[in-house]
Amino acid sequence: MGGNNKPKICLFWPTLGFGGVETSGLRVARELYERGYPVDVVVANARGDLLSKIPPGVSLVNLRSPLGNGKLVLSVFPLAFYLRRHSPAVIMSSMTEVNLIAIIARVISGSRCWLVISERSTLSIRIKHKLRKRLLPFFVRKFYPLADCIHAVSQGVANDLAETTGIQRDKIKVVYNPVVSSELFSKSEEPLDHPWFSSGEPPVVLAVGRLTEAKDFPVLIRAFALVRKERPARLIILGEGAERPKLEALVRELGLNEDVIMPGFVDNPYKYMRNATVFVLSSAWEGFGVVLVEAMALGTAIVSTDCPNGPAEILEGGKWGDLVTVGDWRALASAILKRLEQPENERVKMATERAKEFRTESIVTDYFRYLYPNNMMSYDESKTKINEVDPCS
Repeated sequence: MGGNNKPKICLFWPTLGFGGVETSGLRVARELYERGYPVDVVVANARGDLLSKIPPGVSLVNLRSPLGNGKLVLSVFPLAFYLRRHSPAVIMSSMTEVNLIAIIARVISGSRCWLVISERSTLSIRIKHKLRKRLLPFFVRKFYPLADCIHAVSQGVANDLAETTGIQRDKIKVVYNPVVSSELFSKSEEPLDHPWFSSGEPPVVLAVGRLTEAKDFPVLIRAFALVRKERPARLIILGEGAERPKLEALVRELGLNEDVIMPGFVDNPYKYMRNATVFVLSSAWEGFGVVLVEAMALGTAIVSTDCPNGPAEILEGGKWGDLVTVGDWRALASAILKRLEQPENERVKMATERAKEFRTESIVTDYFRYLYPNNMMSYDESKTKINEVDPCS
């Protein structure tokens, strides 16, 4: 960093898998680095589709901890060692279990770093769907107050966290996810070499997300089956996950093999978003809904479930996209059909203006204003672009 004396900031996640935490986090890392801050991305285990996406100049620290079946807790001592040895001024962790590990590691290490713990999902729903997570509210209530700042990515997540754990609501600060950046637009303009997007082909409905229970892609596939009965169209679901066999079986059962594809993780989903006719989020629950903002920014019509939490806040109650009841594939199909039949209109164009409120630069400034120590604002009076260097590993 060549003589830079700004304090180091550490971002801590379990892996570099393709998800909202990681994609948003890497945008934060890039923005902080471009403002002149030394940045470490610390992961329990350096695996995942975004491993190659560490921004130039940002250091990757791999704790090499085993994962799965509760093994994430084994990263406590490696993280404590990192804190003692590298002395970051700020550590910002994301996701409930990871936040608990960060709190304990700071205590063990004796570090005096400023700790921001970030809640990214709806805790009350998570514990309903996973029996082994039922004790999380107890541990959250006991340990979260030890952090310097508790952050939530939406008002809904903050309200749920307070109601589920008993933490005072006014102790939880809300700053939305950083989403819109120049990279989003430049990548969306890259050529899309796929026959379904050729001139004269049926319109494409697009969804992006991990193939997990929370995303509820079976509802989308069933909705799309109803759409196909009414008109030609195609469906692309980008993402990977444990639900793939179940989803592929449903596609076959409904006779949609010719019109539905699931290519898995793709390096650049944004060129698909720009060229799709309708973007759909079918989730049963969310924490925010990064992909909604991305699609809005690129001018794509939006249909979303009104799930807890995030979409209704992003779309301002349906002002910028259609909101339907969770799990209702008939309502979802009706909304998709409506959007497919409508030409591009002023509502879609205005939604791109709403998306600008989630610009990475302004959101990171809010991090300094609301989440990071007050004295760090003095370090950030002007944004400085510096030369990028190769990432450390």
